[in-house]
Amino acid sequence: MTPELLRGPFQLRLVFLATMSLLAGTLGWLGWRLLQQDQQLSAQRMAERREAAADLAVAALDRWLAAIDQDVARLLAAGEPPKEAGDSALFLEFRPGTIRIWPQGQLLYLPDLAPSSEPPAGLFTTADQLEFQKHDYLGAIAALRHPAASSDPAVRAAALARIARNYRNAAQFRESLQYYQQVASLGVIPVAGMPAALAGALGEMAVFERQNDRASLRTTAAALARELYSGRWPVTLATYHYVVQEAVRWVPEAGHEPAQAMALTEAVERLWEQWHAGAALLVGRASAETSAGSVLSVWRGSGSRLAAFVAGPDFLEKQGTASQPPGLVLTSPDGRHVLGKQTAPGQRSAIRLASATQLPWNLLVFDANDTDFTAFRSRRALLIAAMAILLVMIVTGGWFIGHAVARELAVARLQSDFVSAVSHEFRTPLTTLCQLSELLKRGRVANEQDKQAYYDLLHGESHRLWRLVEGLLNFGRLEAGRMRFRLESLDTGELVRQSAAEFAQAQQAAGHCFDVETASTSSVVQADREALRCVLWNLFENAVKYSPDCDSVRVMVAGNAQGVEIAVRDQGVGIPRHEQRRIFEKFVRGSAARESNIRGTGIGLAMARQLVRAHGGDITVESEPGQGSTFRVLLPVKRT
Repeated sequence: MTPELLRGPFQLRLVFLATMSLLAGTLGWLGWRLLQQDQQLSAQRMAERREAAADLAVAALDRWLAAIDQDVARLLAAGEPPKEAGDSALFLEFRPGTIRIWPQGQLLYLPDLAPSSEPPAGLFTTADQLEFQKHDYLGAIAALRHPAASSDPAVRAAALARIARNYRNAAQFRESLQYYQQVASLGVIPVAGMPAALAGALGEMAVFERQNDRASLRTTAAALARELYSGRWPVTLATYHYVVQEAVRWVPEAGHEPAQAMALTEAVERLWEQWHAGAALLVGRASAETSAGSVLSVWRGSGSRLAAFVAGPDFLEKQGTASQPPGLVLTSPDGRHVLGKQTAPGQRSAIRLASATQLPWNLLVFDANDTDFTAFRSRRALLIAAMAILLVMIVTGGWFIGHAVARELAVARLQSDFVSAVSHEFRTPLTTLCQLSELLKRGRVANEQDKQAYYDLLHGESHRLWRLVEGLLNFGRLEAGRMRFRLESLDTGELVRQSAAEFAQAQQAAGHCFDVETASTSSVVQADREALRCVLWNLFENAVKYSPDCDSVRVMVAGNAQGVEIAVRDQGVGIPRHEQRRIFEKFVRGSAARESNIRGTGIGLAMARQLVRAHGGDITVESEPGQGSTFRVLLPVKRT
């Protein structure tokens, strides 16, 4: 890297690059700060919205629970529920040894009630029971004929079950099935601690098992499971588990208990156990955890009575949070999830604790509606796009400005070189003219022969100055577009031979000879004679100047259908490939010319190309360093 480069465009490029980098960095920092402030503002708005939604949700849930509490209070006062509880919810009333439920069919089994001290009405006396045990079959027949069988369905149900069992043990399956079907038809009449409908179905299953009738066994077991899960039959927990096990033994898929009914059943059983154990259940709300989910319980107690409302997860999902914000989540006081869509850890929310709101749950409100974030992302994308466009514009504009500045500097440098070259070109002949004219003026040249030689030198140098001035004027006219051409039909071969002969006699030829080869056919073009002669002299002069070690220049003229080609080939220093396009620009001179200190102004080839293009042609170069150069002028032929 030369010191000149360090002192010129390179330093300018460094300063320009630093300026652009500082500008781009400042723009990026301002954009980042703007995005950060916008994000903080969006987060603050969302936090305020979450807090407001949480307060509204607490108020709405409190009003909803207050309405339920009023319904429970009316149930405690009147003994009848004020309205239907709805799906997956029920009202209930506890009294000593008694449970009343509205609506029926919501529970899978009933809590174990305290046993009564009095025997059920209509049962046999002790003597009758002993007779039953002693004579099983005869006792059952006698029981059906006993007067109590007609007045007490329980006596009839027990007798029918005993007869069906005896027939089964005797392998009389048809008769056994008939009696078990009679038992099942008695419905809720208790038999062996369970409703007769379930007892009859279990008996039928036992008969089918003895018969190895698996199809009927699976059908009856599936129907038994459906009946049990319907909640129609009042059974205890032990009975429920026993019947489920029997059904699942033959139909495994029957073990899928209805989740909502199981949740309500477990909640009612837990509430009964607390009340029966003497817990002080006066007024309260609670979120109870069951194996099937969270259940809401609202109760009021008074003396020996307790009224309550119990709602399962489906009821809470449909009724309790129907009018709440979509991002609402309820959790139990110990942190278990109750309702709502579970969110990812770390997601921001507004929290209301059960201890502060007196609700059965902790309440969390998340940003389920991400409108603000969507708007923020849109604004961020728009701002980033605007910044990117602005940055591209700055970089692009900076590149163009830098390129223009560098080009102007290069032009200024070329113009400086041009002025220096022209000054040198003018100074040499002017110095000669001044010296010779001074000698002639002072009469110091006495010999006429020397005087004639001096006159010839004066004429040659003045003519050289004239060519320099005329070339500069012609170049100025070409640049300004004021040069006028006199077009005429010219024989290209003849013009090339004449121009080469004239140049060989001129001082610029420096003893070089020109080998001209023309085509046998005539190549006529429509052109200005002086303009083409100027182009040829420029090419001849360059060939001579850049071929100091070779005294011949080869010139070839060939014509074809496309046009006439004039090729001037020298054996000089050659032109590097990266300089071949720029040598036709004004004020540009090759590195070989500068290194070899070859004189020139840098406008000859530029003027030659403009002259050729003004005639509709073009000029090109083929060159290799150390192998010489070939300039080709292509002119269009005259159309006849």
